[in-house]
Amino acid sequence: MLSFFKDYKLFAIVFGIISVIIISIIYNTLNVYQPLPIYQPSMVSTELVDSTLQYKKKYHKIADFSLTNQNGQTITQDSYKDKIYVADFFFTTCQTICPIMTDHMAEIQNEIINDTEVMLLSHTVTPEIDTVAQLKRYAEKKGVNDKKWNLVTGDKKEIYKLARKSYLAVKENGDGGPFDMIHTENFMLIDKKRQIRGFYDGTNQEDIDRLLDDIAILKEEYK
Repeated sequence: MLSFFKDYKLFAIVFGIISVIIISIIYNTLNVYQPLPIYQPSMVSTELVDSTLQYKKKYHKIADFSLTNQNGQTITQDSYKDKIYVADFFFTTCQTICPIMTDHMAEIQNEIINDTEVMLLSHTVTPEIDTVAQLKRYAEKKGVNDKKWNLVTGDKKEIYKLARKSYLAVKENGDGGPFDMIHTENFMLIDKKRQIRGFYDGTNQEDIDRLLDDIAILKEEYK
């Protein structure tokens, strides 16, 4: 009888070791690195995409731009060269979703404050109101770090084209004047090749957490 229990104990130990190995293999298989998708205009809701691009299925990138930030500095694609960045559209006098979005962008800023690979970029959709001075006041109020986060203004037509043809992020305002737009809650994750790698609800904490996780995933591509 004693011999039986000794044999059973040995069997249990061996079985336990094998089980741990099998579970470990399954876990690693299920957690294989999966790159983020590369979003094309055809993958995005048509209400957010300029009609000339709605059926484009490849080669989409953020266009060149030249805008002015809260310090009066010219910001271009070169300012974000070899950077991952999070972009959005807002306006300083918005009293609905913008304060939540800005607070969440500030949360992202705090998480990536020491990460030299990642930056933030917020475009105003009301450049006629959001002058450099207005953006500066807003930046100071919201705790914007000038080295990590640019709030930009500029020519309304250029911002409209960026929003509708590059970032695929705003709706047309049919009741407004030329180049009027209705911004959305979207945050966009942009890679070092100027490609869109994710869309997130900037008012939703779970999406912000997912965005931070996706930044870490995206960084794996550059190791």
